[in-house]
Amino acid sequence: MTLARIARPGKPPAGARTAAGYNRCMDILANSFVVLLIVVDPIGVAALFWVLSRDAPHRDQRRTAFRACALATAILVVFFLIGDELLMRLGIGIPAFRIAGGVLLFLLSIDMVFARQSGLRSTTVREQIEAEHRPDITVFPLAFPLIAGPGALTSVLLMASSPHDLAVHLGMLGVLLCVLGLTLVSLLLASRIMRLLGETGTNVISRLFGLLLAALAVQFVLDGVRASLA
Repeated sequence: MTLARIARPGKPPAGARTAAGYNRCMDILANSFVVLLIVVDPIGVAALFWVLSRDAPHRDQRRTAFRACALATAILVVFFLIGDELLMRLGIGIPAFRIAGGVLLFLLSIDMVFARQSGLRSTTVREQIEAEHRPDITVFPLAFPLIAGPGALTSVLLMASSPHDLAVHLGMLGVLLCVLGLTLVSLLLASRIMRLLGETGTNVISRLFGLLLAALAVQFVLDGVRASLA
């Protein structure tokens, strides 16, 4: 008689558990990618970059784009790596931060839906005036707050504070680098993007992203409330 490996009652086979874990991991990474892509908004950043640097030589524009993305990457990666430790030092629980982060991202989504510029996703009017008179916009306002702004920092901290294993965290770090790479490409192609989309096209894309971000922000709040009541 041939012996067959029989799974325990009520316990799925190892292959099914592995597939379920893989699918869950991919869902987490996909969600992180969508949130971070919407918050950083490479198309919107490219539009503002074009406005601030359109009078500069093309060579200077490229150098500014590379330096700003490198600085923003350093800021966001540091926040990603020390996110858990930072929250622990401040005595902030993960559920509380998820609720606060969800509220902040929801406010950001409202600005995107109504195509409003605020300090959450862009520079204020006074900051724009100051930036126009700066010889170098690499650090301010391009790296911060346009790329590594409050919304992006909040999203990165939410990603870092999620209770996942090392493989998922490495995947999230890859997602972060991928989004920043797309941002760099958008900055390098800023003039072409503006000729193709114009102001109206940029606002349409921003509104669509804002609707998605609103739903994701509400989910963050619900997850935080559920965890705090558990």
